[in-house]
Order: sequence, then C-alpha cells, then structure tokens
Amino acid sequence: MAVDAEEGPADRLTPVLRPVRAGNGFEEALEQILQVVRLGLVPGGERLPAERDLAERLGISRVTLREVLKVLQEQGLVESRRGRYGGTFVRPRADAVGEAELRRRIAGVDMEDVLRFREVLEVGAAGLCAAYGLTEEQGGRLRQALERTEDAPLAEYRRLDTMLHLTLAELSGSPSLVARYAAVRATVNDLLDCIPLLVRNLEHSQRQHAALVEAVLDGDADGAREMMREHCVGTAALLRGFLA
Repeated sequence: MAVDAEEGPADRLTPVLRPVRAGNGFEEALEQILQVVRLGLVPGGERLPAERDLAERLGISRVTLREVLKVLQEQGLVESRRGRYGGTFVRPRADAVGEAELRRRIAGVDMEDVLRFREVLEVGAAGLCAAYGLTEEQGGRLRQALERTEDAPLAEYRRLDTMLHLTLAELSGSPSLVARYAAVRATVNDLLDCIPLLVRNLEHSQRQHAALVEAVLDGDADGAREMMREHCVGTAALLRGFLA
C-alpha cells in the first residue's frame, strides 16, 4: 500500500524531546537523546537534527549539547562527520551495540515491572484515544503510522512499530503519559533486541494493530483497551519465553 513520505526528524522527535528542567540540563538532555537513539526515532545511518535545533528544543546551550553528544560518541552510539553534508549521525545498531552489550544492559532490568507498567500505559492510552475521540488530522496520523508498519522490511519493523505505539501515546493528550511511555518503551526495545524477529508473530501483531486502530477510530474504548491488553500480553509472553 502506498503511503505518504515519512515525517521529518523534527516531527518524529516531538513526543520525546521537550525543554529540560533547570539544574539538571545535561543529565535530562542526555536521557532524552538516548531515548531518541534507543527508540530508533532517528534510524541508524541518519543524521540527528542540527545542533541549533536540538539545543532550542531541549532548552539548553549548544555548549551543553556538545557535551551530551560527546558522551554519546564515546559510547559508540553516534558519530560526527565534517563537511557540507556533515553533522551527528546515529550509528547502525549492529555497529553500535553487540549482543553481549545488550545482555549486559538488561541484566539489571526488572522485566516484570517493565512489562506491567508498559501494559498500564498502553492500555490507558488506547482507551483515552477512543473515549475522547481523534480529530480528522489525528486519525490520519494514526492510520499512516499503521500503514508504515505494513510490508515493512524486517530491519525496519521494530522502529516503525515503536512509532505506531508512540503515536498512539501522543494522541492520548497526556504529555506525562508520553514521557513515561517513551522511557519504558526504550527499555522494552532493549529487551526485544535480545530476541529474534519471528515472522509469524509479526503477522499476528499486525492483525492486532489493525483491530486496535479500528477500535480507536470507531470510538470503542472497551474494544481498544482489550485489544491493546491482548497485544501487550503477547509481547510479554515472547520476552518471558526467551529471556526469563
């Protein structure tokens, strides 16, 4: 199915990037840009927004931003390129993080806590979107996010799946929910990166996605919550099976 061109980097980052609070500018900016990278909102090989744009969106100085980017570069997550088409680029996942590093990252994660909190946020967001309704423009955004996951290459699927769920969270109308969901989803993605992509599971997930979006657009709050709960339970079962 043909879809419109994908949103630009600035649009993709809107749910995650927000002005930091005074006193913890460096730490909070680092947390937010790490979420951008871990969520795949800027895919490997693509460039982060220009320093001026990032600094303005985070409400920090460019000096502080450069300190943040230096840390990410030292961790092998981004690289700096000079020249006319230069900038700060996200390194492809395979280059940036090996399996051993992924396993180390999740060693201290309370998986049950993460999965239950994710379910609470996702089910709540789906119910809110359906109960309060979406504008025509918002409904179009949700449909487009769903369409992008259809026939997506395996290498791109998890990033586009993340964008669909993040879009739903954003459309709930609660910035606090979005911020917490972005954080928990980044951890969920770390867990998912440790297990294989299973085509049969992806096909099942897509059917659930389609039913979920339909319920939301129909204003069926109970149906949307139940479908999202079923979807979260399925993902949790896979993660427990491979990692517990």
